[in-house]
Amino acid sequence: MEKREMIAHLAANDTEAILLARVYERISTAAQRNIPAASCFLTQREQMLAQQLLRGTEITFFGGAQTAERRVCAYLPEYLDAGWLMEDGSPVAAVRAEYYEKDALTHRDLLGALMGCGIKRETVGDIYVSEGRCEFFLTREILPFVLQNLTSAGRTKLHLKQIPLAEVAPPEQKMKEIRDTLPSLRLDALVSSGFGLARGKAAALIESGRVELNYAQCIKPDREVREGDVIAARGIGKLRLETVGGRTKKDRISVTILRYI
Repeated sequence: MEKREMIAHLAANDTEAILLARVYERISTAAQRNIPAASCFLTQREQMLAQQLLRGTEITFFGGAQTAERRVCAYLPEYLDAGWLMEDGSPVAAVRAEYYEKDALTHRDLLGALMGCGIKRETVGDIYVSEGRCEFFLTREILPFVLQNLTSAGRTKLHLKQIPLAEVAPPEQKMKEIRDTLPSLRLDALVSSGFGLARGKAAALIESGRVELNYAQCIKPDREVREGDVIAARGIGKLRLETVGGRTKKDRISVTILRYI
């Protein structure tokens, strides 16, 4: 299958198709020239699509921190190892914004301030907000512009400085473990158990288009879920089917679900 046909097959819409074409062009050109290169920041779904599209090319995904969700797709020639991504020449840079600690800013406030400067979302990685400061990742190309132009978030003054990637401290991701037995591994059964919803309400939520399975919208309540799959419900939360065990005496399936909190 030609790359144009593969992109059309993988992409859910024109926006995804354009993005995948850009990623493919940048990475494949770098591989041919044997030079390092990186894409913009990709969502987890976009990373999955890029991995399929670039199958056969040695790529790595890097977001600035091990737990980062938004990551760039990078090609590293043989003379560079993965440690280069943490060094000064990395395509990813980190910024710390400090502000008056009683001004309780949120992730949305900081992202809105960045967008308000005319910065595209694809150039911004994960954002970590804590009391009195915020740390976030950027593509290195826009670092000088951000340091010069991002001076406030709403009425809150910001004091920015670049920091080494190794100094960024992502907050610990808290998870709630849910052990249950289900009649099947249907998507609506997992949504019902993981989010504590009635089965009918879970099915309606899926059919309304508010649920993603592995970062792609799924409107079929009967879609089978597999171990390791991630489910996100807009406005409710995210969970992962951690393990699938054996069947009970009542012929139900034992599962362990991790819910992000």
